[in-house]
Amino acid sequence: MTDDPYARFASPAREALPRLTARERDVVLRELAELERHGRAGAPLLESLRETAARVPERLYADSAEVLLRMHEIAGSGNLQSNLSSLPLVRACFAHDLVDGPGGGGGVDAGGEGGRAPAELVVGRGHIAPAFYAEHYVRGSLPYVPLTTLHQGGLTGVVHRDLGFRNTMRYSLGVGVAQAVSLAWELTRRGDGHRKVVCLAGDGELHEGAAFEALRFAHDAGLANLLLVVDANGKGIEPLSKPLNTGYLAAYLGTLTEADGLDDGAVEQALGDLLSRPGPAALVCRTRKGDHSFKPADAGRAPATPGPVSFATTAGRLLADHRERTGEEPVVFTPDMAARFGLRGHVPYTNTGLAETLTVGMTLSLPDEVTKVVATDAMYYMDSLSMLTEATTSVRNLLVLAGRSWGAWGGAHNATNLLGQLLNTRVYEPVTAAEFHACLDRLAADPATTHVLSMTDAAFEPPARDCAADIDAGAWLTPPGAGDDPEVAVVTFGYASVLVDAANRGLGVPHLHCASLTPRLDPADIDVLRRARHVLSVEYNGADCGFGERLRAHHLLPLEVHAVRADIDTRVHRRQLPLHGMGPGQLRERLARLADQRKGTGHAPAYA
Repeated sequence: MTDDPYARFASPAREALPRLTARERDVVLRELAELERHGRAGAPLLESLRETAARVPERLYADSAEVLLRMHEIAGSGNLQSNLSSLPLVRACFAHDLVDGPGGGGGVDAGGEGGRAPAELVVGRGHIAPAFYAEHYVRGSLPYVPLTTLHQGGLTGVVHRDLGFRNTMRYSLGVGVAQAVSLAWELTRRGDGHRKVVCLAGDGELHEGAAFEALRFAHDAGLANLLLVVDANGKGIEPLSKPLNTGYLAAYLGTLTEADGLDDGAVEQALGDLLSRPGPAALVCRTRKGDHSFKPADAGRAPATPGPVSFATTAGRLLADHRERTGEEPVVFTPDMAARFGLRGHVPYTNTGLAETLTVGMTLSLPDEVTKVVATDAMYYMDSLSMLTEATTSVRNLLVLAGRSWGAWGGAHNATNLLGQLLNTRVYEPVTAAEFHACLDRLAADPATTHVLSMTDAAFEPPARDCAADIDAGAWLTPPGAGDDPEVAVVTFGYASVLVDAANRGLGVPHLHCASLTPRLDPADIDVLRRARHVLSVEYNGADCGFGERLRAHHLLPLEVHAVRADIDTRVHRRQLPLHGMGPGQLRERLARLADQRKGTGHAPAYA
């Protein structure tokens, strides 16, 4: 990819200035000036960054661990402990010239002896990209300015080819092992099977079915050039139920070596030995990991006025409330995401590890009358659509909690719509506790239909009105005037209702909120929308086969769709919203334009 480095990093870096030390600010401003003066739009991004590092050679820190800490302190979030546990593995990769760029050797087509690195490197543990950035920095091949933009729209927290990695990762950790096996197979197919492929993975990542399948295939295909390097820290988000089973790795890969993953020299030596030996192998590095998610130093202080919490984290309490109300004990399965849904201390649950397909499969043989809850990430369900289809056609009383962050890990904009296209399935995005309970009550009344609840990882105050009385209908958050034919109206789905409700204050555009992806609106509400000249639908969701398109096609409404039309970038939520026209100011401007159309004529265009 080519990129304009100044355009990419200048804004988030300047916003970070108040969080920097005086020395950091001085260096960042000098680097920005160099990028503005010499950065070449159209040139490879890394090339421009390396040139800037050479022009401002001052290094603020000599230890990449210290750089990692500062990156996360500046960002205020991230996976610091995961990066620290893998840092000795990353340093070993640099030491053996496996990493693209100055200070790390070659890469696929540059550097190293003869213009090539001694082996290919695939980083399956995709969220340790910051450890590579930090090591690049202390070795002089990256400036400091991009490090101040982690998760803020400048520097992505997951591996990407644009930033010097052999592979790009978006949705699933398990894809890394498959990427490595694919590359090892291709090298073998074209007669270059002596060239090794090093894959950095984690012990939690190896729980994924895709990883098992890839290693089995590598063994059966006789791939002699795969070297799997495992960060065995005994922890995913939660502690693993059992230590890594090295027996199956040895069975599939033949040679297995263990090393002290906290000792840089031991890891470097072990990796070098295996690189020099013929045949496939596994290197298991015993490391240590603290809490999964980074919390700033002041995060533990109680705020003077407690604010709203992420809606997804209320799921455990709401499930406990449902149990208290009905006397029914749900059976809950989650692939290492109990914290995300606030399950601990509220309801019993079974952690299946990062095994999305099995998590759904665990519901297949349970008694019909039992309420089965599967709680994982909305985009991870795409790993297990076949198993989910099996479940939706055979399992009764199935509740699927599809957590949706659309934050630093990115996401699939159409995940909710794909879930909504499965047989015997209805999708909801509740934004109040009462709507959540209404979904469970509807499941009890219609146990043959799988109920998918898109659970938003965002903190917000719930709207004053909701759809709890009829979860399939709509509720007017801003009602139309009595007896009037509204010239304009806005109809919204789930979390977008919260965003639009805030943007609509003082504008008074009639606003109908729906919690269902495919609502069954009251005839009176349909009549109001049909009589309006301009109707805008808003959803923080993919437009194709989404809420607005379905509503317009089903009811033949004069409806303009305002929805997500690009995939979800790897940046925090508040920076994500403006990318899709969902920022507070953007929505208010859009609603103001709609309000101005009250005196206009004609019907709405198809799309915003």
